[in-house]
Amino acid sequence: MGGGAILRYSLHRLAILLVVVFFLFPIFWIALMSLQTNESILRIPPSMVFTPIFDNYQALITGKLITQAGSLDLPFMKNLFNSFFLSAASVAVALILGVPAAYAFARFKFRLGENIAFTLLSFRFAPPLLVLLPLSLIYQTIGLDNSYVGLIWVYQLICLPLILWVVRSYFEDISPEIEHAYRIAGHNWGQSFLRIAIPLARPGIAAAGLLAFIFAWNNFVFALILASADKQPVTVGALAFVTASGIQYGQIAAAIILSILPTLLLALYAQRYLVEGLSLGAVKG
Repeated sequence: MGGGAILRYSLHRLAILLVVVFFLFPIFWIALMSLQTNESILRIPPSMVFTPIFDNYQALITGKLITQAGSLDLPFMKNLFNSFFLSAASVAVALILGVPAAYAFARFKFRLGENIAFTLLSFRFAPPLLVLLPLSLIYQTIGLDNSYVGLIWVYQLICLPLILWVVRSYFEDISPEIEHAYRIAGHNWGQSFLRIAIPLARPGIAAAGLLAFIFAWNNFVFALILASADKQPVTVGALAFVTASGIQYGQIAAAIILSILPTLLLALYAQRYLVEGLSLGAVKG
């Protein structure tokens, strides 16, 4: 390896390191904040030298937030459970509805098919505030306001279009001849879909499901308007850290760390499927 090649290799590695530091430094700083008191966080100039404490995490886990104004009940773990339940249930419903629909759009050409698919995709781009008022009125009329079912259903505006379009592209990349040969052997469309198409599209389905889970987890507006405190996810429950005695920065930082752990662990677990699914299925069209 010549001197020029070594220099290019070193610069390439340095560039990667700078990008990693740029994106991970905010999370690192938040992790440091989660181990400090408010007084330590707000001191000027800021310092990375401090005595770490775990009171912020203890307050979140026990549900008791101690402020200058007194003790405050903080159902953070309940909010964390709500986030996981709503996101997982929403993705499950979207997969049940979206994967067969994606297969139909990929394999069958029917009148207004593209228009229907684009209409479903447009739901993903619609501003939440555009549909919140009519949805709130409809939910109050039919009894779905402040319910898990209502939230899971409205989360389909986030999950279903994403799963439909990513998985559809992946099905289109699978040769129809494989399924055709399987059906010639005496199997029907349903068996071909379950035993051939879905196993081959598994990386794309996993990638779409993971992305849908992350988008549902990060949602704020729908749950803020359509749910009360006992059914709100962690994104809305974080508003409780703004108290009469001030903003609890340490607890906010600890809540951020705890709230990103589930999606981070899930992404690390499904990393192979995510990379393969996005690189093969989602790049088309």
